[in-house]
Amino acid sequence: MSDPQDSPHGTPDPVKMAENMVRIAETSQRLVTEFVTHQAAAGIGMGDPLNVSGAFIEAMSRMMADPGRVVQAQMQLWQDYMTLWQHTAQRMMGQPADPVVQPAPGDRRFRHHEWQENVAFDFIKQSYLLTARWLQATVKEVEGLDEQTARKVDFYTREFVDAMAPTNFVMTNPQVLEATLESNGENLVHGLENMLRDLDKESGQLHIRMTDPNAFKVGIDVARTPGQVVFRNELMELIQYEPMTETVHRRPLLVVPPWINKFYILDLRPENSFIRWANAQGFTTFVISWVNPDEKLAKRSFEDYMLEGMVAAMDAIEQATGEREIVTASLCLGGTLTAATLAWLAAKGDDRVKAATYMNTLVDFEEAGDLSVFIDEEQIKALEDRMAAHGGVLDADAMATTFNMLRANDLIWSFVINNYLLGKDPFPFDLLFWNSDSTRMPSAMHSFYLRNMYQKNLLSKPGGIPLGGESIDLGKIKTPSYVLAAREDHIAPWKSSYVATQLYGGPVRFVLTGSGHIAGVTNSPEAGKYPHWLNPRRPKDPEAWLKGAKQHDGSWWINWEKWCASHAGPKVPARQPGDGKLKPIEPAPGRYVKVRAK
Repeated sequence: MSDPQDSPHGTPDPVKMAENMVRIAETSQRLVTEFVTHQAAAGIGMGDPLNVSGAFIEAMSRMMADPGRVVQAQMQLWQDYMTLWQHTAQRMMGQPADPVVQPAPGDRRFRHHEWQENVAFDFIKQSYLLTARWLQATVKEVEGLDEQTARKVDFYTREFVDAMAPTNFVMTNPQVLEATLESNGENLVHGLENMLRDLDKESGQLHIRMTDPNAFKVGIDVARTPGQVVFRNELMELIQYEPMTETVHRRPLLVVPPWINKFYILDLRPENSFIRWANAQGFTTFVISWVNPDEKLAKRSFEDYMLEGMVAAMDAIEQATGEREIVTASLCLGGTLTAATLAWLAAKGDDRVKAATYMNTLVDFEEAGDLSVFIDEEQIKALEDRMAAHGGVLDADAMATTFNMLRANDLIWSFVINNYLLGKDPFPFDLLFWNSDSTRMPSAMHSFYLRNMYQKNLLSKPGGIPLGGESIDLGKIKTPSYVLAAREDHIAPWKSSYVATQLYGGPVRFVLTGSGHIAGVTNSPEAGKYPHWLNPRRPKDPEAWLKGAKQHDGSWWINWEKWCASHAGPKVPARQPGDGKLKPIEPAPGRYVKVRAK
C-alpha cells in the first residue's frame, strides 16, 4: 500500500468523516421534514399542469405499435455498449482506445480530468452519453405524433436526460468525490445547509441561488449610469440620462426593454452597459423602467403597455426635449411591443419614429423554439388558473423557472453541483444577479401575449390583432429597421427573428451576432468577444442569407452606432435632464427597478 503522503488528497479522517455523516443525516431529516410539511400545508398534489404524462403515453403507445423499430433501436444500443466494453477493456489493459462517443461541443459537464484519465469514470461518462443519445433518437423517430406532442416529448426527454447525468450525483462525480475525501464530508454538510437555506419558508419550493444576492446593489453596482426619472405612471418610469458629450443627435433615443426582466440588463457594469455606451456616442438616451406589477395591476392589458408605456414615453420625451421625432432600440418582448406600436402609429398616420432597432425579437412565432413547448391550451389554462390563484399576476418564479429549463445544464444543474454537492457559495456575477431579479406580470397582458402571439401567431398576420382602435399590419411599418439576432439564441431563435425582414414595409438591415440571447447583445466593443455577420441582401431563406453573409470580428455595436446615427439627425447642444418641461422626479435608476418580487 502506498504512503498516505503520496496521495494528492491525503487520507480522510475517520472521526471527522463520521461526525459529518451524522450532521448530514440530521440536516437531511430537517430538510425533508420542512419540505413535506410545506407541501402538505399547501395542499399540493400530483397534478400534471404541463400535460407531460399525456404526451409520453401517446408516444409510448405509438412506439409499441411498431415493435420492429423498438427491437432495432435496442439492438443498436446493445451494439454500442459492446463496442464501449471492448474499448474500455483495451484501456484497462493499457492499450490506447478512441472514445466511442464524445460530449457535444460546449458541454462543460465533463471537464474534470478524471472523466478522461480514469477508466472507470470514462466508462460511466460514455455509457451515459450513449444511453442519452439513444433515448433522444428513439423518441424523435416515433411516427404519428402531432407537432406539439412531438416537441413536448423531445423537450422533456432532454430534461430527463440532463437530470440523470452522472455529474449530478455524489458517487458518480469525481470532482465531488475528491472534495468529499479532502474535506471529510464537509462539502456535503455545507451543501445540505445551502439547500435548507434555499428552501422557501412559505411555499416549500427550492429557489436555487445562482449568485450572491448581497453582492450587488441596484443603482450602485449595476444600473449606475447617471440620470434622472423625468416621468412616471402606473406602468413605467422614464429615465433620461445625463449627457456625456457636448453635442448630441437631434433625435433622442428611446430604449424599450422587456418587462419580463428589469431594464438594467442593458446597464450592468460600465464596461458592458449598452445604455452608457449609446449615451457616450452622442445620443440623448431615455429608457423605460417597467413596474414590477402586483395584484392592483392584474387587469392591465397589452394595449395598456403600448399606450401607457411606449406611447406615453414618446409623448414625455417630446415634453422633455421639445423634439417630436425619435429613434428606438428595443430588446426581446420590448421589440415585440415596439413593432406593434409602430404598426399602430402607421395606422394612425404617425411617423415620429424615424428608425427602430430590434434586438433578439420575435414578431413571427411560427417557429418559436423550445418556448413553444409550454404553449398549448392545457398549459395556458393551467397558467391562467395559477395567475388567478396569485391575485391575478404571474409570480416571478414561474417565468424564471421556464427560462432556466431551456438551458438546464447551465442554469440549474451546474448550480446544484456547485451549491449542494460541492458545498460552495455561488460566485458573485452581475449577469446572474440580474437573471435572479425576476418580475411579475399582469394576467390580462400575459394571457393576451401568449394566446395571440405564441399560440395563434396573429401579430404577423395583417389585421390579426386590433390595438387601440386600429387594425394593425406590420407591413405598414415604413420605418427603417435594424434587426439583430443571436446565432445561439434559445429564446428567440435567429431564423425566426429573421422572418421580420420579410414583414416590415421599410428598409431592413439584418445583423447576426455570436453567442446567445443576452451575451450576444451585451457584447461591448471593449470585450469584442463575439463576431457578427452582415449581408446587404435579405432573401426569404435565412440559410441563404447566412451563406452570403460576411463575418466581422468584434462587437455589432459599432455597426449599429453608424446606422442609428445616420437616422438620428444632425448634432445639437447636449440636453440635461430637467431642461425641458419635465423636471427630475428622482435620480436614476428610480424606484420601480428596486422592487423585488420576493
